[in-house]
Amino acid sequence: MTLINIKINGKELQVEEGMTILQAARKIDIEIPTLCYMNLKDLGITHNPGGCRICVVEIEGRRNLAPSCVTKVMEGMNIKTHTMRVLNARRTVMELILSDHPFECLTCAKNGNCDLQTLAQTLGVREIHYQGEQSTYKEDFSPAIIRDMDKCIMCRRCETMCNDVQTCGVLSGINRGFDAVVAPAFEQDLIQSPCTFCGQCVAVCPTGALTEQDHTNKVIRALADPTKTVIVQTAPAVRVALGEEFGLEPGTIVTGRMVTALRRLGFDKVFDTDFAADLTIMEEGTELLGRLTKFLAGDKDVKLPLLTSCCPAWVKFFEHNFPEMKDIPSTAKSPQQMFGAIAKTYMAEKLKVKREDLVVVSVMPCLAKKYESQREEFAVDGNPDVDYSISTRELAHLIKQSIGEFKNLPDEDFDKLMGQSTGAGVIFGNTGGVIEAACRTAYEIYTGKKLEKVEFEQLRGFEGVRSAVVDFDGLKLNIGIAHGLGHARELLEAIKRGESEFHAIEIMACPGGCIGGGGQPLHHGDINIIKARAAAIYREDEGKAIRKSHENPEIIKLYKEFLGQPMSEKAHHLLHTEYFDKKKKIYIEK
Repeated sequence: MTLINIKINGKELQVEEGMTILQAARKIDIEIPTLCYMNLKDLGITHNPGGCRICVVEIEGRRNLAPSCVTKVMEGMNIKTHTMRVLNARRTVMELILSDHPFECLTCAKNGNCDLQTLAQTLGVREIHYQGEQSTYKEDFSPAIIRDMDKCIMCRRCETMCNDVQTCGVLSGINRGFDAVVAPAFEQDLIQSPCTFCGQCVAVCPTGALTEQDHTNKVIRALADPTKTVIVQTAPAVRVALGEEFGLEPGTIVTGRMVTALRRLGFDKVFDTDFAADLTIMEEGTELLGRLTKFLAGDKDVKLPLLTSCCPAWVKFFEHNFPEMKDIPSTAKSPQQMFGAIAKTYMAEKLKVKREDLVVVSVMPCLAKKYESQREEFAVDGNPDVDYSISTRELAHLIKQSIGEFKNLPDEDFDKLMGQSTGAGVIFGNTGGVIEAACRTAYEIYTGKKLEKVEFEQLRGFEGVRSAVVDFDGLKLNIGIAHGLGHARELLEAIKRGESEFHAIEIMACPGGCIGGGGQPLHHGDINIIKARAAAIYREDEGKAIRKSHENPEIIKLYKEFLGQPMSEKAHHLLHTEYFDKKKKIYIEK
């Protein structure tokens, strides 16, 4: 490592050769404003486009100002980051950006959480001296994501996430000059494209150009309707991130306070999606053991490796990109959809409520859950199993609008019948958690022996692609794990080439798993926030009295009273699904 000597704002320091001015400045806590820059070093991705020019600095001996995010330091460089010349340039650039930007801040979904708005305030921009034509594009309303490209500033952050991290290849810069915009090919709508609705593009968008399809107004109307019974389910990853929206440290577990808040919002029943995660393990684990039994008996037609199917973004990814492999993933529905299917049958009977009068709301860390809940196969006579899905961020906004406080709320417990869960259900929120939960149950069912140590630590970690061997008392089970769709592609390509010897593979679309979902409080690629949430998930698991899905009393009761047994005809009808060939098609408006 070669060190060089530079000076920033009169302060001499040594930095690594190859470092950018922006990185060097931040090393000594000098904050240079940025807009298009995005720090994704923890994901192994570089996004330093140098396009917006907000981060310009003055370098002694150079005639022009230099963008600090792409300019490398050099020996003896003397840098000034906040001169009047620099400030004037930044304000001019900001005014030019704002001159082609809608003035809809009061009604914009990103109001109060918009990088452009914050930076304009920081730079003291109070008027726009440049007036001219404003670019206008059609709005795109998909089931999960809204694209309002009038608010796009061409930072290309979304493009980097979509192409380099997730490898979906949906978004790219098209057209030139004033007509330039980031969009799918041929300016298709997202629903016509191979978009997986993972929401990672939304998570990095600095403006309101990309936002989630907000379902809170629909939820409010349902809660206000006296003819409806409105129940809610909450995903495991929500409870370790929701507190961030209220100033709590990342990784703070707020399960009890969240339940209290949901009751005060007016939900008739508050349930835990972890219950449905336990149910998923019963079905998916049984399916895995069934396939393994056939494989060990010499059945060459058995479909292995079994791929987990809890993540709707991942499901849509393989439907578009690997439809020839659609018989390999587990047919088990996701926990969200299993909960909805059981709620509108088993629970509806218990509550004596008609299906159409029962409204099921989910709180999810994922925007793809909005799309999933609207898939046609998850509805009965047009009535969906899950009516509305709101993100962690949307729940926080709803709490702020209605209750106001959160930090000081008392802890309450989930409602029974479908609210009791195990530690296995909790760890679904982390990468590696689904397959670990499955192993806890599958081990005991396969071996008939008690699993004394429930932690399969070899399945944990943050490497994008990893593998491990789990010993089922002599049966060596080869497990593959991937998080982030780019890493998922690596594993699937290996399977296609016949290089995979895995028996089971867990895939989650978002980096870190659900804890890093597109609907979570924004973490801006900070791996420390993701790790804090993951650690909290495991703490919640450790604190559970029951940590194996098949020991959940409510799950046992559900099978005894209603489903019969895992993979029964009734269970297959309610809890399993099929997948479709959605190979990329090009739609051109005529």
